[in-house]
Order: sequence, then structure tokens, then C-alpha cells
Amino acid sequence: MGEKIKSGGTVGRAPLGYINVRHVDEKGREDRTVVPDPERAPLIKLAFKEYATGNWTLVDLAEHLAACGLTTRSTPKISSRPITVSALSKVLGNSYYKGVVHYKDVDYPGNHEPLVSEETWNKVQIILASKVNGERNFKHPHFLKSTVYCAYCGERLIICNEKKKNSTVYPYFVCAGRHSKRHPECKTRAVLIEVVENKIEEFYDTYQLPPEVRYMLESQVQGIIAAEREKYSEELNGLKGQKAKLENKRQKLLEAHYNNAIPIDLLKSEQQKIAKELAAIEHEIRIHNTTFEGLTENLQLSLDMIEDCGKYYRNADNATKRLLNQAIFKKIYVSNAEDDELKIEPQFRAPYDQILEPIKDDLAKINRTKQTMSDRLQQFIETAKGHIQAIFGCGLNADNNSNFIENTSNQSKFFGQISSSKNILVGVTGFEPAVSTTRMLRDTKLRYTPTAKL
Repeated sequence: MGEKIKSGGTVGRAPLGYINVRHVDEKGREDRTVVPDPERAPLIKLAFKEYATGNWTLVDLAEHLAACGLTTRSTPKISSRPITVSALSKVLGNSYYKGVVHYKDVDYPGNHEPLVSEETWNKVQIILASKVNGERNFKHPHFLKSTVYCAYCGERLIICNEKKKNSTVYPYFVCAGRHSKRHPECKTRAVLIEVVENKIEEFYDTYQLPPEVRYMLESQVQGIIAAEREKYSEELNGLKGQKAKLENKRQKLLEAHYNNAIPIDLLKSEQQKIAKELAAIEHEIRIHNTTFEGLTENLQLSLDMIEDCGKYYRNADNATKRLLNQAIFKKIYVSNAEDDELKIEPQFRAPYDQILEPIKDDLAKINRTKQTMSDRLQQFIETAKGHIQAIFGCGLNADNNSNFIENTSNQSKFFGQISSSKNILVGVTGFEPAVSTTRMLRDTKLRYTPTAKL
């Protein structure tokens, strides 16, 4: 069995989503392999893809997959049955699905076809690890939950239903910190959910992009993209060279293990180090290969979402509103103290934090005067266009608090630690480089920032 594992084979019955196949040629020679199960493999892929979004509990996803037809394989004693939560948990934690055979605490590259990418599998493991204390379904679902937060203590706003004597139920948002007495000093009072919904709709109306501003903004960011494109070739060649060296090192380790030259514990630790370094480099190479593929289209879609999002948001269903909020905002802070009126302060998600933050005050003035003062409106539009030209046209400053204009040409590097252009491109593509490539082999910690997509 050890020799079979070392050559990339699979010992025993293949996991759910694969089937064992036995071939016998005309000379009677037998060949046993593992291939994806045509019925279950697509559903296993769906399981990883959906759980990686972070929007599912294991219970809900197991029920969804069972409804889609995912069942266990029958045995002589046990018949096939819909997948259970425990079975799904084992599937999501099995490295076999990313092409790795785990045998006696050592990972070996398998010859079978992976069903998920390394990146998706790692993301699923992070989500699983974050829920070690169990999952629960929310008692009061709402499309704004996990989006609205208290502006005073930073806790989530939760839903509490108050029932009056006439049996009428009024749903409120209340601060979780004040409600649980973790933050008794919090000043945020309960507020009707409908009031918060209306306030967010007003915010969408305030921060729409006029066509003139959108065209100017898109032109400037496209200029940044064109400049960054030229910096990729040399970087990519260096990454490929580092990857080849690490793969060669891993192969030599396996050969030394086969020859009993190194102990199993040393092999395991070295494999883990190389795997982390390779994952970081492969992540960077994938970014190099895909960053500019469809980048222009992604930028256009991002700007399309906010060009006339006020009208679209008002007419959307609750599920679409939730997606819009998650795509554009990290958090929406709500303040409702006794002496103050209700206020909201959204925190933009990439790329909107880099693109809109410098001109958000201009946009608010433009949209407030849209229907009243045409001359004043044109003045605000010209001001916004001037700010866009100054901030995005003459180089970028990484200090988000200053928005100063650089008088020199754009010399920022995409993989530099102080590059605002990197932040914009990361926001548009949905990928974030793990580290600067000059430090990659010293710090191989992966960081992946998913951008919610509508």
C-alpha cells in the first residue's frame, strides 16, 4: 500500500464523488484507477463552491445538496441515503478533493483528478475552523443583518420584535453590545427596521455617479491599469523560477524518504513548509495570469452598479438588496443616540473604498443639487472631475487620510506595500497578492480577500 501511495495511487475505496474503476486488457493485465463519479462529482464541486462563500451553515448546505440529489454510495449492508451533516463535514475537510493523498501523516501528490482548486479548499478550511463551536440558524432573518453595526461600540445590530397589546408586532434593530450588557455605556437606542431601510435607500440616492463623473473616473483608472500591465512580465518570470525550485526540492525530499534517508517527522514538517510557499507563489502566478483577463469588464460592472443604483436598489427584492450591500459596503454604521438624529456611515468595500472615498463628498453635493440648481450642479461636477484628475491622474498616494497629489509620474508598484493602485486592482479583480515577491520566501502566509460579487 505504501508503494501504491508513493506512485500517486489510492488505497481502498475512493471518497464520495469518485468511483473505483477496474480495467483488464487483452493480455489479462489489470489496471485499477479512480475517476470522478459523473453523478456525484458535480455536486461535490458545488458543495465546496457554495460553502466557500461563507453564506451557508453545514446543516443548510447538507439539506440543499440532498435536495439536489447528492446521496451516499450503497454498501452490501447499508443502502444509499441523502448526505448528512457529518458526511458533508468529512467531505469538506478531505484533502483528497484537491488532489492530495494523505497517508500516515504524510501528504502525497495523487494521480486522480482534483475536484476543487487549492485556493477554494484552503478557504473552506478557514471557514470550517472559524465555526468549531457549532453553527446555528438565525431566528430573525433580514437582508440587512451582518451589514449594519452600531456606530458607538462597533457591535452588530440584531433584531428584536416588540409586541403591543393589540397584537401588532414592531421589529426593531438594537445594538447587540447594549442588549447583552457587554457595552452598557453604548448610546444607540432601538430603531425601527423600516427607518433604517429608508435611510440606506436615501444614501444610495446620494452617492450615485453622474455619467460625466463616471466617464472621467473610469478613464483615469484605466490609465492606472495600463501602467501596471507593463510591470508584470519580469515579475512573472521570477515567480515561475521560484516555483520550479520549490517543486524540485519537494521531489528530492520524496526521493530521500523513499530511500529511507530522512525520518517521517522531518519529511512531514518540510512538506508543510514547501506547501505553504508553493501555495503563495501559485496564488501570485494566478493573479499575474488573470488580473488583466476581464479586468476592464469587471471595472465597468463595478461602476455600473453605482451609476444608477438608487433606483435599482429601491425596486430590488430583499435577496438582491443583500447582495448589493455586501458588494459595495464592508459595514454600515448606525448611530441613534437620544440627542442626535438617526445617522448612517457606510464603510466601502474594495474597489469602492479606493475609487469613491476621495470624491464621496463631491458626489453627495452633486446628487443633492441634481433637481434644483443646474449651474451649481455643473460647478460641483467640474470640481469632482478636477479631484479625480488630481488624485488618479498624477500618481497615487497610499495614505488614505491625505489624498495628496504627487507631482511626479506614477511610480507605484503593484506588489509594493504602499501602492494604492494595487488596492484598486485588487478590488476590481477580487484577489490580493499574498506578499511582496521580494519577501515571499520569508513570509508565506496566504491572504485572500474575496470581493462579494452580484
